[in-house]
Amino acid sequence: MAHLPSRSWLPLMLALALSPGVASAGTSDHAAEVDPRIGTGGDGHTFPGATVPFGMIQLSPDTAMPNFKQAYKWAAGYQYGDTSLLGFSHTHFSGSGHSDLGDVLVMPIAGDVRLEPGDPARPGSGYRSRFSHQSEQVEAGYYAVTLSDYGVRAELTAGRRIGWHRYTFPAGKPAHVLLDLRPSIYDYDGKVLWSSLRVREDGTVTGCRTTRGWAPGRELCFAMRFSQPLQSRTLYNREAEVTYKGFKGPGHQAEDHDAQAGRALVGVFDFGELKQPLRVKVAISPVSEANAVANLDAEGQGWDFDARRAEARSAWSHALSVIDVDAPKEQRISFYTSLYHALLSPTLSMDVNGQFRGPDGAVHQATDANGSFEFHSTWSLWDVYRAQQPLMALLMPQRSTDFVRSLIASREASPFGILPVWAYQGLETWCMIGYHAVPVIADAYVKGVRGFDADAALKAMVASATYAPYGGLGDYMKLGYVPIDKEPEGASKTLEYAYDDWSLSQMAKAMGRADVAATFRQRAGNWRNAFDPKTGFMRARKTDGAFREPFDPDAAGYGTDYTEGNAWQYSWYVPQDVAALVKALGGDAAFVTKLDSVFDAKVDPARFAHVEDITGLIGWYAHGNEPSHHLAYLYDYAGAPWQTQKRLKQIMDTQYAARPDGLAGNDDLGQMSAWYIFTALGFYPVTPASDEYAIGRPFVSRATLHLPNGKSFTVTASPLDGSHPYVGSVTLNGKPLDRVFLRHGEILAGGELHFTMQAEPNQAWGQQPGSRPSSMSEGGF
Repeated sequence: MAHLPSRSWLPLMLALALSPGVASAGTSDHAAEVDPRIGTGGDGHTFPGATVPFGMIQLSPDTAMPNFKQAYKWAAGYQYGDTSLLGFSHTHFSGSGHSDLGDVLVMPIAGDVRLEPGDPARPGSGYRSRFSHQSEQVEAGYYAVTLSDYGVRAELTAGRRIGWHRYTFPAGKPAHVLLDLRPSIYDYDGKVLWSSLRVREDGTVTGCRTTRGWAPGRELCFAMRFSQPLQSRTLYNREAEVTYKGFKGPGHQAEDHDAQAGRALVGVFDFGELKQPLRVKVAISPVSEANAVANLDAEGQGWDFDARRAEARSAWSHALSVIDVDAPKEQRISFYTSLYHALLSPTLSMDVNGQFRGPDGAVHQATDANGSFEFHSTWSLWDVYRAQQPLMALLMPQRSTDFVRSLIASREASPFGILPVWAYQGLETWCMIGYHAVPVIADAYVKGVRGFDADAALKAMVASATYAPYGGLGDYMKLGYVPIDKEPEGASKTLEYAYDDWSLSQMAKAMGRADVAATFRQRAGNWRNAFDPKTGFMRARKTDGAFREPFDPDAAGYGTDYTEGNAWQYSWYVPQDVAALVKALGGDAAFVTKLDSVFDAKVDPARFAHVEDITGLIGWYAHGNEPSHHLAYLYDYAGAPWQTQKRLKQIMDTQYAARPDGLAGNDDLGQMSAWYIFTALGFYPVTPASDEYAIGRPFVSRATLHLPNGKSFTVTASPLDGSHPYVGSVTLNGKPLDRVFLRHGEILAGGELHFTMQAEPNQAWGQQPGSRPSSMSEGGF
């Protein structure tokens, strides 16, 4: 290729990334342009409640926590179409396709107390309450609602480790707070393995709960305080048919105890008639009750709810100020809500004393060779390595440093000696495929992020890529592919392992480890072992080398060759060597024709009714699921960037909207939102762990990135309207840009990228091979 290989940019990127100074961010309060309701309807699986950037607390209303077999739509505990609330719990995932959490559920009650949640179809049958969306106030860092059945106004805000509640009760009715340790998101009978509840002498309520959920054996502890003294309290264990009860402890009634332990605990705390709002503060800890109390003492001083709300708003205003955009109001709401969702995970999972729980279940200290750091978890790595983590490396490299150190610490505490796959609160779930912590680390390093032990990181990456018992890796290392007769989803695993291997080779190369780089660069070519030239699709082979028969490229679901996709969606996954894939499919024209057939196919969505995560269909293209996310940008690699521009408009127009059902699929811990941010800016990281972004077209007329090195990078477009959907020409700092990719170092250097838009496509721009993004086989990486 005619353009510079990535390594020549490493010294410049490192210098720019580590330059001192703080960017002069915009003055607008972009937190006011966030609507956390977006994604709470349909299959977005976001939550509307209060949190701060990357915070440990996600204090949010829950409308239902049904049995896990029927719980998909309630993966975040809340569905916009529901009409009653179960209560407010302190932990939630944002946009996950599987789920857990919903810890420490609290419900304020005025009047009579019922101990069971009740049936939503029968108001008054339990402690849940009806509500109206008209009474909701939903902002970044703040949520409020009126509980219609009680006349209670409930307000929520959050700090990093503490959830703050303010409840205004009606006059003339006794005020109560119910704490239920039984319900859980993705629930089932027996999920709670054990729980404890205690009222201490100073009135602090503490406890822990251990569940067998997505991460089996997860324990979460809490400490709760009230602004008003308790008049009375009752602790219940609602277990029935307990086989072994042990011996009777102090107290005439079980509920009279100062402490309870069991598998079905409920606490009711009584305050009598209140003439002022009741404030409640709750700290959580993944380690112990003592640590939860310490978190509460350290970060929960005083009772000024409005001050805590202002702090949460300020945290969001500061975080969102990294980008200023000019766009119509509705588009600004979509943009800043996307940025908000992209800044929720991974979450802080460490107490104020630096302790965290690792994948071995033991307690560890967040220190390494570089000193102390903040341990983060909630790693949906199959999703976020694609765009969400590259967005962090660009906008918040100091966060990326902590994220990488957290990944390394997790590997060092792993009983298997490998990096996380899909982890939360430090524990592994083994969900999804690949070893995608590897490209997260490699992308950060290649883009100049430092402050972590690179040697330890590379060691962890190699360990993960060579751990034979994981996901068919033993056979992959022997055969060059994952055999479908031994391991499910063999085609997807072969393709994703090959990309991960390439990203590992990129980091080794940048570190001067030529031996490691050569080994994994060779493995990066294993995608060819999945390619069937006869059908033109990626397929799974059996141990004997033959492709599995019969073959149906339309088939999707567990038991097929693919992970949450089919051959139409997965056959494009060679981000490290798209040029070679273009050649394998017959050259530019044939490649474009086949890619067109993906978008233009007539597909009945009912075909994927058995696969929950395949949504947002445009032909076979499924924007609601990550394997499709890079497809529209692949036209750039075949000399047809105008087709990329056309497809991006098609996606942006149909897959995002500023309303509760405005996400086409699960937000997946910010990946869907990060795709929107990059695409709105006009470029996208098709190949994380390279220094390049494929250029699309912008969807805002002006956007300024305030970079942590003190520089600003501005993207402008004119005329930008519905009648000018195509790029006519591009300039970078006033000079014509004849290539369809942008280098990371060029962004960090500051300046302006300007797009001149026009009504008809410019089919000459970016058409030449030397203008295209890099590919491994072309010598660009």
